Amino acid sequence: MDPSSLDDEIESILFIAREISGEYSYTLFKVPPLRSNEGYRATEWGDLAQPMWKGRMRIVETSKGVTIRLEDGQTGEAFALAPYDTLKPSVEAALDSSRYFVLRVEDSASGKKAYIGIGFLERSESFDFNVALQDYTKRFKAAQNPPSPTSTTPSPHLPPGPKKDYSLKEGQTFSINLNLGSKKSTSGILGSSSSSSGSTGGGVPLLPPPPSAPKRK
Repeated sequence: MDPSSLDDEIESILFIAREISGEYSYTLFKVPPLRSNEGYRATEWGDLAQPMWKGRMRIVETSKGVTIRLEDGQTGEAFALAPYDTLKPSVEAALDSSRYFVLRVEDSASGKKAYIGIGFLERSESFDFNVALQDYTKRFKAAQNPPSPTSTTPSPHLPPGPKKDYSLKEGQTFSINLNLGSKKSTSGILGSSSSSSGSTGGGVPLLPPPPSAPKRK
């Protein structure tokens, strides 16, 4: 056997719904044709207490993709297969219950497709079923668009253009002149002012303090 063909036979189980309390974890219903674009409702599938089939579900991942398998709970024989496509998901949740879903199953030989309803006995299982598909979708999209190791996102606080090197080269120096000893008068829009703190000059006059309250005799 060619060792390279072994990868096709490796299966990773993303989710499995097992037998519970003498009944199988999910039940199968015949779904009537969709009459509107709103979606499916489990209450329109007939008597939910009388499913047309019971069995086991597994989400299996291989090198070729992910398939939702509906199997006999005792023998493991496949009853129906629903290839999962992240672009065109083959799973749709019912509008009126979080435990019921519609699967688009496909016959690999003839290519025919059909829509069937499934129902989980426990809400925790339907939640895990959803999470397993969401996790695979995230991994698949991340693998299709891997981040480039050389690409870096520029900071929005930096100006565009090539980076400039402002560091000092070997042997380079710079000096700063600080005239701390000189006191020069300056003039501005509001008038001239002197560096002396005792002179008011022609600057802005200081406002007098507020008058004190009159003393009571």
